[in-house]
Amino acid sequence: MNSQFKTLGIVGRHRNQQAAETLQELIQYLSALNLNCLLDSETAPAIPNHDLQVLSRPELCQKADLLIVIGGDGNLLHTARDAVYHHVPVLGINRGRLGFLTDILPNRFDKIKTILEGDYILEKRFLLEASVIHQDRVLGSDLALNEVALIPSSVPHMTEFEIYINNQFVCSQDSDGVIIATPTGSTAYALSGGGPILHPKLDAIVIVPMFPHTLSMRPIVIEGNQTVDIFISKNNTAQPRLACDSHQLIETPLGSRIQIKKFKQHLDLIHPTDYDYYESLRSKLQWGRKLS
Repeated sequence: MNSQFKTLGIVGRHRNQQAAETLQELIQYLSALNLNCLLDSETAPAIPNHDLQVLSRPELCQKADLLIVIGGDGNLLHTARDAVYHHVPVLGINRGRLGFLTDILPNRFDKIKTILEGDYILEKRFLLEASVIHQDRVLGSDLALNEVALIPSSVPHMTEFEIYINNQFVCSQDSDGVIIATPTGSTAYALSGGGPILHPKLDAIVIVPMFPHTLSMRPIVIEGNQTVDIFISKNNTAQPRLACDSHQLIETPLGSRIQIKKFKQHLDLIHPTDYDYYESLRSKLQWGRKLS
Protein backbone atom coordinates (compact mmCIF):
# COMPACT_ATOMS: atom_id res chain seq x y z
CA MET A 1 0.00 0.00 0.00
CA ASN A 2 1.35 3.43 -0.98
CA SER A 3 0.93 5.70 2.04
CA GLN A 4 2.61 8.79 3.44
CA PHE A 5 2.45 7.00 6.80
CA LYS A 6 5.08 4.29 6.33
CA THR A 7 5.36 3.24 9.99
CA LEU A 8 2.39 3.06 12.35
CA GLY A 9 2.58 3.09 16.14
CA ILE A 10 -0.20 1.21 17.95
CA VAL A 11 -1.32 2.27 21.43
CA GLY A 12 -4.25 0.80 23.35
CA ARG A 13 -5.93 0.00 26.65
CA HIS A 14 -4.37 -3.27 27.72
CA ARG A 15 -6.75 -3.93 30.64
CA ASN A 16 -9.93 -3.62 28.58
CA GLN A 17 -11.12 -6.80 26.85
CA GLN A 18 -13.01 -5.00 24.08
CA ALA A 19 -10.03 -2.75 23.37
CA ALA A 20 -7.75 -5.80 23.30
CA GLU A 21 -9.99 -7.48 20.73
CA THR A 22 -9.99 -4.35 18.58
CA LEU A 23 -6.20 -4.16 18.90
CA GLN A 24 -5.84 -7.70 17.59
CA GLU A 25 -8.24 -7.06 14.72
CA LEU A 26 -6.51 -3.80 13.81
CA ILE A 27 -3.07 -5.40 13.72
CA GLN A 28 -4.39 -8.16 11.45
CA TYR A 29 -6.03 -5.59 9.19
CA LEU A 30 -2.91 -3.42 8.90
CA SER A 31 -0.70 -6.47 8.37
CA ALA A 32 -2.88 -7.49 5.43
CA LEU A 33 -2.13 -4.06 3.93
CA ASN A 34 1.61 -4.78 4.30
CA LEU A 35 2.13 -1.82 6.62
CA ASN A 36 4.94 -1.64 9.15
CA CYS A 37 3.49 -1.56 12.66
CA LEU A 38 5.17 -0.94 16.01
CA LEU A 39 3.57 -1.74 19.37
CA ASP A 40 3.61 0.35 22.52
CA SER A 41 5.26 -1.46 25.45
CA GLU A 42 2.34 -0.65 27.80
CA THR A 43 -0.07 -2.09 25.24
CA ALA A 44 1.86 -5.27 24.43
CA PRO A 45 0.52 -7.34 27.40
CA ALA A 46 -2.95 -7.21 25.80
CA ILE A 47 -1.70 -9.17 22.78
CA PRO A 48 0.17 -12.31 23.88
CA ASN A 49 0.91 -13.64 20.39
CA HIS A 50 2.34 -11.16 17.91
CA ASP A 51 5.54 -10.55 15.96
CA LEU A 52 5.61 -6.74 16.21
CA GLN A 53 8.52 -4.75 17.53
CA VAL A 54 7.72 -3.43 21.02
CA LEU A 55 8.96 0.03 21.99
CA SER A 56 8.53 2.44 24.87
CA ARG A 57 6.14 5.35 24.26
CA PRO A 58 8.90 7.91 23.59
CA GLU A 59 10.70 5.50 21.22
CA LEU A 60 7.43 4.76 19.47
CA CYS A 61 6.83 8.48 18.89
CA GLN A 62 10.33 8.87 17.47
CA LYS A 63 9.96 6.10 14.89
CA ALA A 64 6.27 6.22 13.92
CA ASP A 65 4.79 8.42 11.19
CA LEU A 66 1.33 8.05 12.75
CA LEU A 67 0.04 6.91 16.14
CA ILE A 68 -3.23 4.98 16.25
CA VAL A 69 -4.77 5.05 19.72
CA ILE A 70 -7.46 2.54 20.70
CA GLY A 71 -9.50 3.39 23.78
CA GLY A 72 -11.15 6.47 25.18
CA ASP A 73 -10.21 10.11 25.33
CA GLY A 74 -8.08 9.40 28.41
CA ASN A 75 -5.81 7.15 26.37
CA LEU A 76 -5.40 9.77 23.70
CA LEU A 77 -4.72 12.49 26.30
CA HIS A 78 -2.01 10.33 27.82
CA THR A 79 -0.46 9.60 24.41
CA ALA A 80 -0.60 13.25 23.33
CA ARG A 81 2.06 14.20 25.89
CA ASP A 82 4.69 12.20 24.03
CA ALA A 83 3.30 12.71 20.53
CA VAL A 84 3.46 16.50 20.70
CA TYR A 85 7.18 16.49 21.50
CA HIS A 86 7.95 14.44 18.39
CA HIS A 87 5.48 16.09 15.97
CA VAL A 88 3.78 12.76 15.24
CA PRO A 89 0.04 12.92 14.33
CA VAL A 90 -2.54 10.93 16.28
CA LEU A 91 -5.64 9.04 15.15
CA GLY A 92 -8.17 7.68 17.65
CA ILE A 93 -10.39 4.57 17.55
CA ASN A 94 -13.13 4.83 20.16
CA ARG A 95 -13.31 2.07 22.76
CA GLY A 96 -14.27 4.40 25.61
CA ARG A 97 -17.49 6.06 26.67
CA LEU A 98 -17.79 9.47 25.00
CA GLY A 99 -14.89 9.65 22.57
CA PHE A 100 -14.72 13.32 21.61
CA LEU A 101 -11.13 12.77 20.45
CA THR A 102 -11.29 9.10 19.43
CA ASP A 103 -13.99 9.33 16.79
CA ILE A 104 -13.54 6.24 14.56
CA LEU A 105 -15.79 3.32 15.47
CA PRO A 106 -14.04 -0.05 15.92
CA ASN A 107 -16.00 -1.61 13.04
CA ARG A 108 -14.90 1.06 10.53
CA PHE A 109 -11.34 0.11 9.69
CA ASP A 110 -12.15 1.15 6.12
CA LYS A 111 -11.92 4.76 7.31
CA ILE A 112 -8.38 4.08 8.53
CA LYS A 113 -7.45 2.75 5.09
CA THR A 114 -8.83 5.93 3.49
CA ILE A 115 -6.81 8.05 5.90
CA LEU A 116 -3.66 6.07 5.18
CA GLU A 117 -4.24 6.74 1.49
CA GLY A 118 -4.03 10.47 2.25
CA ASP A 119 -7.70 11.44 2.49
CA TYR A 120 -8.30 12.98 5.94
CA ILE A 121 -8.83 16.14 7.98
CA LEU A 122 -5.91 17.44 10.03
CA GLU A 123 -6.63 19.57 13.09
CA LYS A 124 -4.04 21.35 15.17
CA ARG A 125 -4.97 21.37 18.87
CA PHE A 126 -2.93 23.41 21.32
CA LEU A 127 -1.89 22.29 24.78
CA LEU A 128 -1.32 24.18 28.02
CA GLU A 129 1.92 24.11 29.97
CA ALA A 130 1.61 24.54 33.72
CA SER A 131 4.40 25.14 36.24
CA VAL A 132 4.33 25.48 40.02
CA ILE A 133 6.91 27.94 41.34
CA HIS A 134 7.74 28.41 45.02
CA GLN A 135 10.55 30.58 46.36
CA ASP A 136 11.99 30.97 42.84
CA ARG A 137 12.15 27.19 42.37
CA VAL A 138 10.05 25.15 39.93
CA LEU A 139 8.45 22.35 41.94
CA GLY A 140 6.87 20.65 38.96
CA SER A 141 5.44 21.16 35.49
CA ASP A 142 3.26 19.25 33.06
CA LEU A 143 1.26 19.53 29.84
CA ALA A 144 -2.51 19.41 29.39
CA LEU A 145 -4.50 18.93 26.19
CA ASN A 146 -7.79 19.31 28.07
CA GLU A 147 -7.33 21.30 31.24
CA VAL A 148 -5.21 22.41 34.14
CA ALA A 149 -7.17 22.25 37.40
CA LEU A 150 -6.42 23.59 40.84
CA ILE A 151 -8.18 21.16 43.16
CA PRO A 152 -8.45 20.68 46.93
CA SER A 153 -6.20 18.38 48.91
CA SER A 154 -7.55 14.94 49.81
CA VAL A 155 -10.30 16.59 51.87
CA PRO A 156 -12.56 19.14 50.09
CA HIS A 157 -11.59 22.57 51.31
CA MET A 158 -12.07 26.16 50.16
CA THR A 159 -8.91 27.71 48.74
CA GLU A 160 -8.07 31.39 48.60
CA PHE A 161 -6.07 32.57 45.58
CA GLU A 162 -5.58 35.44 43.14
CA ILE A 163 -5.69 35.30 39.35
CA TYR A 164 -3.57 37.47 37.07
CA ILE A 165 -3.67 37.54 33.27
CA ASN A 166 -0.57 38.90 31.54
CA ASN A 167 0.55 40.32 34.91
CA GLN A 168 -2.72 42.24 35.29
CA PHE A 169 -4.79 41.53 38.40
CA VAL A 170 -8.16 39.97 37.52
CA CYS A 171 -9.74 38.79 40.76
CA SER A 172 -9.36 36.94 44.02
CA GLN A 173 -11.35 33.81 44.71
CA ASP A 174 -12.36 31.70 47.66
CA SER A 175 -13.52 28.48 46.08
CA ASP A 176 -12.89 24.76 45.70
CA GLY A 177 -10.48 25.64 42.90
CA VAL A 178 -10.40 26.67 39.27
CA ILE A 179 -10.24 24.98 35.84
CA ILE A 180 -8.22 26.48 32.98
CA ALA A 181 -9.20 24.67 29.80
CA THR A 182 -8.35 24.64 26.10
CA PRO A 183 -11.09 24.50 23.45
CA THR A 184 -10.43 20.75 23.32
CA GLY A 185 -11.05 20.51 27.05
CA SER A 186 -14.13 22.74 27.03
CA THR A 187 -16.30 19.62 26.57
CA ALA A 188 -14.64 17.80 29.47
CA TYR A 189 -14.15 18.77 33.13
CA ALA A 190 -14.76 22.47 32.39
CA LEU A 191 -18.16 21.69 30.87
CA SER A 192 -19.31 19.83 33.98
CA GLY A 193 -18.18 22.87 36.00
CA GLY A 194 -20.52 25.15 34.05
CA GLY A 195 -18.09 26.41 31.43
CA PRO A 196 -18.96 27.17 27.79
CA ILE A 197 -18.23 24.95 24.82
CA LEU A 198 -15.45 26.42 22.66
CA HIS A 199 -15.07 25.36 19.05
CA PRO A 200 -11.70 23.55 18.70
CA LYS A 201 -10.47 26.03 16.08
CA LEU A 202 -10.72 28.96 18.50
CA ASP A 203 -7.49 30.40 19.86
CA ALA A 204 -8.89 30.84 23.34
CA ILE A 205 -8.69 29.65 26.94
CA VAL A 206 -11.59 29.38 29.36
CA ILE A 207 -11.25 29.94 33.11
CA VAL A 208 -13.97 28.22 35.15
CA PRO A 209 -14.34 28.77 38.93
CA MET A 210 -15.17 25.64 40.95
CA PHE A 211 -17.92 26.25 43.51
CA PRO A 212 -16.92 29.86 44.27
CA HIS A 213 -18.02 31.40 47.55
CA THR A 214 -18.97 34.57 45.64
CA LEU A 215 -21.88 33.60 43.41
CA SER A 216 -21.16 36.36 40.86
CA MET A 217 -18.00 34.53 39.82
CA ARG A 218 -18.56 33.20 36.31
CA PRO A 219 -16.42 31.56 33.60
CA ILE A 220 -14.41 33.90 31.41
CA VAL A 221 -12.91 33.26 27.96
CA ILE A 222 -9.57 34.89 27.17
CA GLU A 223 -7.23 35.04 24.19
CA GLY A 224 -5.14 31.90 23.77
CA ASN A 225 -1.70 33.49 23.91
CA GLN A 226 -2.23 35.11 27.29
CA THR A 227 -0.46 33.87 30.41
CA VAL A 228 -2.46 33.01 33.52
CA ASP A 229 -0.82 33.25 36.95
CA ILE A 230 -2.50 31.91 40.08
CA PHE A 231 -1.10 32.97 43.44
CA ILE A 232 -1.97 30.67 46.36
CA SER A 233 -2.64 32.72 49.48
CA LYS A 234 -0.56 32.10 52.58
CA ASN A 235 -3.79 32.44 54.60
CA ASN A 236 -5.06 29.01 53.53
CA THR A 237 -5.23 26.26 56.12
CA ALA A 238 -4.87 23.46 53.55
CA GLN A 239 -2.57 23.01 50.58
CA PRO A 240 -4.29 22.49 47.20
CA ARG A 241 -2.89 20.49 44.27
CA LEU A 242 -2.57 20.97 40.55
CA ALA A 243 -3.82 18.36 38.08
CA CYS A 244 -3.03 18.33 34.35
CA ASP A 245 -5.58 16.23 32.42
CA SER A 246 -6.14 14.33 35.69
CA HIS A 247 -2.71 12.81 35.16
CA GLN A 248 -0.07 14.26 37.46
CA LEU A 249 -0.76 15.86 40.83
CA ILE A 250 1.65 18.64 41.71
CA GLU A 251 1.70 20.03 45.24
CA THR A 252 1.17 23.79 45.47
CA PRO A 253 2.56 25.09 48.78
CA LEU A 254 1.02 28.15 50.38
CA GLY A 255 2.54 31.25 48.82
CA SER A 256 3.38 29.48 45.56
CA ARG A 257 2.59 30.67 42.03
CA ILE A 258 1.09 28.61 39.22
CA GLN A 259 1.89 29.78 35.72
CA ILE A 260 -0.21 28.50 32.81
CA LYS A 261 0.41 29.32 29.16
CA LYS A 262 0.05 27.84 25.71
CA PHE A 263 2.65 25.18 24.90
CA LYS A 264 4.91 26.03 21.97
CA GLN A 265 3.99 22.92 19.92
CA HIS A 266 0.59 21.73 18.69
CA LEU A 267 -0.87 18.26 18.60
CA ASP A 268 -1.77 17.06 15.10
CA LEU A 269 -5.10 15.26 15.41
CA ILE A 270 -6.38 13.33 12.40
CA HIS A 271 -10.06 12.77 11.56
CA PRO A 272 -11.83 10.99 8.70
CA THR A 273 -13.22 13.30 6.00
CA ASP A 274 -16.81 12.85 7.22
CA TYR A 275 -15.90 14.19 10.68
CA ASP A 276 -18.58 16.60 11.89
CA TYR A 277 -17.88 18.46 15.14
CA TYR A 278 -21.51 19.41 15.69
CA GLU A 279 -22.63 15.84 15.10
CA SER A 280 -20.16 14.84 17.81
CA LEU A 281 -21.80 17.30 20.19
CA ARG A 282 -25.24 15.99 19.33
CA SER A 283 -24.33 12.33 19.72
CA LYS A 284 -22.03 12.63 22.75
CA LEU A 285 -24.04 15.21 24.72
CA GLN A 286 -27.48 14.00 23.65
CA TRP A 287 -28.42 17.32 22.07
CA GLY A 288 -31.67 17.46 20.13
CA ARG A 289 -31.55 16.28 16.55
CA LYS A 290 -33.16 17.85 13.49
CA LEU A 291 -36.95 17.80 13.56
CA SER A 292 -37.18 16.40 10.07
